[in-house]
Amino acid sequence: MSRFSRSSAPRLLYYTIRSSTTTTTATPSFSLLAATFHLRHFSAGGNFARKSDSNEPWWKESAQRMRNIGISAHIDSGKTTLTERVLYYTGRIHEIHEVRGRDGVGAKMDSMDLEREKGITIQSAATFCTWKDYKINIIDTPGHVDFTIEVERALRVLDGAVLVLCSVGGVQSQSITVDRQMKRYEVPRLAFINKLDRMGADPWKVLNQARSKLRHHSAAMQVPIGLEDDFKGLIDLVHLKAYYFHGSMGENIVAEEVPADMEALVSEKRRELIETVSEIDDKLAEAFLNDEPISAADLEEAVRRATISRKFIPVFMGSAFKNKGVQPLLDGVLSYLPCPIEVNNYALDQTKNEEKVELPGSPDGPLVALAFKLEEGRFGQLTYLRIYEGVIRKGDFIINVNTGKKIKVPRLVRMHSDEMEDIQDAHAGQIVAVFGVDCASGDTFTDGSVKYTMTSMNVPEPVMSLAVQPVSKDSGGQFSKALNRFQKEDPTFRVGLDPESGQTIISGMGELHLDIYVERIKREYKVDASVGKPRVNFRETVTQRADFDYLHKKQSGGQGQYGRVIGYIEPLPAGSPTKFEFENLLVGQAIPSNFIPAIEKGFKEAANSGSLIGHPVENLRVVLIDGAAHAVDSSELAFKMASIYAFRQCYTASRPVILEPVMLVELKVPTEFQGAVAGDINKRKGIIVGNDQEGDDSVITAHVPLNNMFGYSTALRSMTQGKGEFTMEYKEHSPVSNDVQIQLVNTYKGNKAAE
Repeated sequence: MSRFSRSSAPRLLYYTIRSSTTTTTATPSFSLLAATFHLRHFSAGGNFARKSDSNEPWWKESAQRMRNIGISAHIDSGKTTLTERVLYYTGRIHEIHEVRGRDGVGAKMDSMDLEREKGITIQSAATFCTWKDYKINIIDTPGHVDFTIEVERALRVLDGAVLVLCSVGGVQSQSITVDRQMKRYEVPRLAFINKLDRMGADPWKVLNQARSKLRHHSAAMQVPIGLEDDFKGLIDLVHLKAYYFHGSMGENIVAEEVPADMEALVSEKRRELIETVSEIDDKLAEAFLNDEPISAADLEEAVRRATISRKFIPVFMGSAFKNKGVQPLLDGVLSYLPCPIEVNNYALDQTKNEEKVELPGSPDGPLVALAFKLEEGRFGQLTYLRIYEGVIRKGDFIINVNTGKKIKVPRLVRMHSDEMEDIQDAHAGQIVAVFGVDCASGDTFTDGSVKYTMTSMNVPEPVMSLAVQPVSKDSGGQFSKALNRFQKEDPTFRVGLDPESGQTIISGMGELHLDIYVERIKREYKVDASVGKPRVNFRETVTQRADFDYLHKKQSGGQGQYGRVIGYIEPLPAGSPTKFEFENLLVGQAIPSNFIPAIEKGFKEAANSGSLIGHPVENLRVVLIDGAAHAVDSSELAFKMASIYAFRQCYTASRPVILEPVMLVELKVPTEFQGAVAGDINKRKGIIVGNDQEGDDSVITAHVPLNNMFGYSTALRSMTQGKGEFTMEYKEHSPVSNDVQIQLVNTYKGNKAAE
């Protein structure tokens, strides 16, 4: 617990309202001016009182008044709408626009045309705002599973997060994915149950779902006054006050006593909150067991301790669209989420074999900053940096640890979606952007005194490919420029060339992911691209050991070619970290050691396309045990050719199989369509692994081969009269059945013969 917490500030002005016309205070007897002065004087840590405390470093005050938070959720839970309200109440924007910009403006955080049109958030926009003298950096993250890398990258640099849940849809598949990512990066979080104004809103159902499905140790911090069309306000269970939101934008908050008819429910829910927190907080448990009265300040401090230690998740409620409950959520962010110095961040020391080093987060230390996002702006590449330690100044020289390059910082800016303001310097805990720095996402920058890297992020393998080519030959330059930029920005987007057809192949995390990129090439680079049929990234693998003994001998006037390799190939054991392993078990000097790398290269090259369907061979171990060389005719090329032919020779004997990507598909369909949908999944060779009932809906979990999932959204719509929805994410590559393998091999041979 930091020495200075908000709970020690007097609650004179629990809400100071931004509106110039009406002001409301929780304690009307104070004049607004005096109360504001009081609030500033105490809770801004007012530089008066703090300066005298010589033990406190100069930067601690500003670090304690800073929050780096992300807002993430399932598709359409209202993340961007919530962020839009937060920006409005904190004074960053002066009017509110809705997400599917019918007024032609669109939400502030959706700055790409494509985002406004489709009403989904694709990139994580970073924004800075101020609430009650606290500085908050907000990162709005996408909810579509095709963009999970954006979410992971955002979570990597956050200190806390807000998980938005829909009060009607509850905990959906993507909420589970996002929550899993938050757990992986150990992010403390609050939950916000949104859309209480919608038909069928039931926050208590959602809270129970969060406990059962997400294993959240959580309790409500508020009780709604009315639901659906009758939703009027919220009761704060910590301070036992009822808050109503008046004004056209909900900017005037009126605090009143708890309505008499709700007192029983409120005291029951407050007791539940205290019980839940005291299970994990000893200090509160002591007071609770001794039946001492628990004050608001004690409860607030206990909730903060439990939240920061990631043992408890406070649940807030509201309706962002109807402008209710957003300001108390902001107070919750200040009260319960950690500041940058309360979170442990670790770097890997490259000089000591990647030993973990804890970063205290002080601006006095050496600079350590992570580039977590790149964008191509009007003025060149824009790199988002999270500073973990030290200070970065305009004009400083910084070193990219991953490449070793020394770079000057030409311009330092603070971002507000796609607008920026120039700043001179930034210190630990802040999120800023720099211009003109050439790097990839995930690179670490230091001032040169240390060689630390922040841990690299998990990058999933792409599961789907498309052939693309520009319609007109003239636009080739722009086309390749676009692909290069997207590859730099997004590690899950890959570009390659098909060696046989010469087409450009783009690979990504799903149909939507690739469609969006094709669309962006059209929009941002004005290049029309024709798109081939989607292709699945199959793999091949061997299932048993096979020996090879191959002699490559070629005599053609002058120096010939001679190389002999003997050994065997076998499958790697399950769960091995690498996909290809080469082992040299040669005894003696049968093959000079300078040819060994060429042999390894030859096998690697041969494994790039298996002979079944020409896809890469995975989980392969090649062992070299003997060979022969010629004093004159042996060369690197000869041994490389020998390895390629040796691989082809023994590959069929190793009983190769084709692996296909299998997707984890979660469907939510009304119960009356359950039979039809389950039958269709079986027809697509899927395996149903779970079937839950949720109200009138069935939630089916299945593992289905990606190759059988093309155009599934259309099929599902027609089967369920448009009421079904599904999400899928990559699970694993697994062997195909025998009949599918024969069919794939025949198709491949037929295509080759036709060429």
